[in-house]
Amino acid sequence: MKNITKLGLTALAGSLVASSAFAGAMSVSGSAKITHAAQDETEVTGNSFSNSKGLSFSGSGELDNGYTVSTTYSMTNSAFSSSQVTIDMGDTGTVGLWNGANGAGINKVSDVVPTAGEQVWDDSDTDDNGVPTHDNKNMIGYNGTLAGFGVSLAYVNGGASGAGGAASDSSWAVSYDGLMDGLTLGFAQGENGATQDLATLYATYTAGSITVGYQISDIDNTGTTADEETNHIGASIAVNENLSVSAGRHEVDMGAGKVDEESTGFSASYTMGSTTVGFVANSTENVAGTAGSDDSYREIAVSFAF
Repeated sequence: MKNITKLGLTALAGSLVASSAFAGAMSVSGSAKITHAAQDETEVTGNSFSNSKGLSFSGSGELDNGYTVSTTYSMTNSAFSSSQVTIDMGDTGTVGLWNGANGAGINKVSDVVPTAGEQVWDDSDTDDNGVPTHDNKNMIGYNGTLAGFGVSLAYVNGGASGAGGAASDSSWAVSYDGLMDGLTLGFAQGENGATQDLATLYATYTAGSITVGYQISDIDNTGTTADEETNHIGASIAVNENLSVSAGRHEVDMGAGKVDEESTGFSASYTMGSTTVGFVANSTENVAGTAGSDDSYREIAVSFAF
């Protein structure tokens, strides 16, 4: 009887171990960043040094039909940053729900111009003018490949806030990389609620260690002449396996009665194992289309990944 009981308990323990293997696993990663930032001399910024911390929880598991379910939850400085749950269906594509992450639709390709650090329009003013995005709070989406084309769809039920108001947000994007080696072409359209129509067209080309990109975008504000039309060009170079540099220019036609907003920037990053040293120098002229309103931003940061 004791032997039978022992055998039964051993079999039960073995089955639990096997089941836990199929249930998947969770992991935790983190980061720490020390930053020195300098803004325009007309701005009062106080202490130029700061630090930030990040935590990311991720996990995945395989279903009985072979699909893979994955989830992530990220925090920055102990506050919620983004989360997602996706189901990878193999050749059929991936469906998911993203919260605070631009995982699908036009948001995913709103700016694909290559950079070694930050986009040239980032941080130098308070508004990311000319960048076509809609709400990404609890955004349902799909990513897949159909007939050689990359396809991405996004939908936000009822929107949440911002220019789109309470109306639903939606968008789609297609890309194609079969024309020639290294070349990717893409186009996307969307609606930010009932007040904005969004569109973008882009091309990126990689040859060896050099990647160049060109993107034009349009934000049509319903009922006004304050539409935004964007031209963005940039290039990045992987100098070696550790060092990358980039430069770009982002110009936004802010509509009738305003002058063009022009942003230029340079970024560099150097990676040594889990440590990355980054430099960003961005400047914007005629912020939000106001002549003579200029801004600039300089940053040196050291990041550690754990």
